[in-house]
Amino acid sequence: MHEARPNGTSPARILLVTRNFPPTHGGMERLMRHCYKELSGEFELALVGPTGCASLPGINPATTLECPLRTTLWSLVRFQYAAWRMARRFNPNIVMAGSGAMAPACLVAARSVNATVVGYVHGLDLVADNRIYQWLFVGALRRFDLLLANSRNTRRLADKATGLGDRIHVIHPGVSPVPSPTSNITATFRQRHGLDERTPILLSVGRLTPRKGLAEFVGHALPYVVKELPECLLVIIGSEPDHALQKNAGETTRILNAASTHDLTKHLLFLGSVNDNTLHEALTASDLMVFPVLDLPGDVEGFGMVALEASANGLPTVAFAAGGVPDAIEHGVSGYLIPAGDYRQFAETIIRHLRGQDAAVWRERCRSFALAFSWDKFGVKLRTLCRDALKQH
Repeated sequence: MHEARPNGTSPARILLVTRNFPPTHGGMERLMRHCYKELSGEFELALVGPTGCASLPGINPATTLECPLRTTLWSLVRFQYAAWRMARRFNPNIVMAGSGAMAPACLVAARSVNATVVGYVHGLDLVADNRIYQWLFVGALRRFDLLLANSRNTRRLADKATGLGDRIHVIHPGVSPVPSPTSNITATFRQRHGLDERTPILLSVGRLTPRKGLAEFVGHALPYVVKELPECLLVIIGSEPDHALQKNAGETTRILNAASTHDLTKHLLFLGSVNDNTLHEALTASDLMVFPVLDLPGDVEGFGMVALEASANGLPTVAFAAGGVPDAIEHGVSGYLIPAGDYRQFAETIIRHLRGQDAAVWRERCRSFALAFSWDKFGVKLRTLCRDALKQH
């Protein structure tokens, strides 16, 4: 059983258990990396994460266990055992699940050492359309001491799914400050891809899944945009997920088929997964981010970190007001929120912005908006919530 530590004798201990952590890439991976970083200044940390995480800078390999992702079911079994094993060895005060997928593993690990159990939920991990998942994973979340939700919409979904009420707190992901861009960055990106300096660039960043809505955007909105702005190019950064909670192979094919139907193939540029430098170049060189996410049964966009990261780079976003996206964009300040499914308004907004944009004004607005989401502020709130949870255990 867990023994309470007298005040002042040693820092409290937190065990973070997550499948979403570098060296794998994505918004949730960056979020969990920052969770570890922000907690490490006040707490002793242990980590159960994917293969390769123990060798990252700032990670203590002595208190880290790695699990291969591979197939989802085998991965979950490995994480379950590793979480229990590390809890018995590390004796944490808090066991934290990086997502709902880790809920059973963390609940068992926490109960084995009488620790507080905390979970970060993101949207899809609450509404995944699978009876076994809802019974086992969401059922485990109902027994957590504290849930952290990445947006107001996710908090609403979490309360509906678990009934935990005031034990659910919104804590938005953060964003890192970005240096002011130089004209060289824009020129380098455009030259590398053979683009004229006058070519309007729309940018999409994120995993290629049906929820992101790119195939529908290409089929229903891009034709209007290209008709008015024939030189317009959609640059797509991201690839289909290998280890996601829901696998949706063939999304690239759907996007290409939609483009082919409207003779738009030459207006698409797929870059796949890229490093941080290339991503920064693309964000700097582009004129507008597009985020046409869909409201799908059993799927939801939890927050929209790509829109926030675009803001930090001074790039506005046009997005459907679906899921938690309205928490990541302020209409008229860091971009535009369009009623879900209104592709005509989406296209007209893009055209109007590209024709009349004042890039310098938008850049200043976006950067100012992003300042409210610093990782420092995220860390202060995260540490406070963890301290409060320990007091109530």
